[in-house]
Order: sequence, then C-alpha cells, then structure tokens
Amino acid sequence: MLFYVICYDIPDDKRRKKISDLLEGYGSRVQYSVFECVLPDKKYKELQTRIKKIYKSEEDNLRFYPVSSHTLIKVEVWGIGAEITQPATSVIV
Repeated sequence: MLFYVICYDIPDDKRRKKISDLLEGYGSRVQYSVFECVLPDKKYKELQTRIKKIYKSEEDNLRFYPVSSHTLIKVEVWGIGAEITQPATSVIV
C-alpha cells in the first residue's frame, strides 16, 4: 500500500463534484481540493480508471503524489483540521 496526496483544480462545478465524491470513497478530504488516500496498487489503478472517465484533460488539472514511508514520517500538519491519514498497521488477506 502507498500513501497518496491527490489534488485537483477543476473549473466545472458538476465535474468537480463527481470527482470529489469519487475521491471521498477512496480517502480523506484534508482540504477543499486535496485528499489523502492509502491504497493498494489495484485500488489506485481502479481510482485512476474511474477518474479518467470523468475528467477533461483540456480543462482540468489533477495531481497524484505518492509519498514513501520514509518521507511520510516527516510530514508536518499545521493549524486546524484532521491529522494526517494513517496507513493501516496490518493487512488482512
């Protein structure tokens, strides 16, 4: 599993709502257009496939930042809001 920061800038209200609703099913909203997601590779690919059906490359901007475990421990959260999304400590197969 990897930790991802996913952010977007989508000018169309309807499309932005669809993508934000989709992302809420995969992770935690930490700012208006920023999500933290802890996903296995299969779920990450599934999410990208679903987003590709909604977004318009000529109008929208989406960014997917994978954060490695050695970098994740150095993340700082300042101000109000939830703490950083915690990756699962164990996985049941």
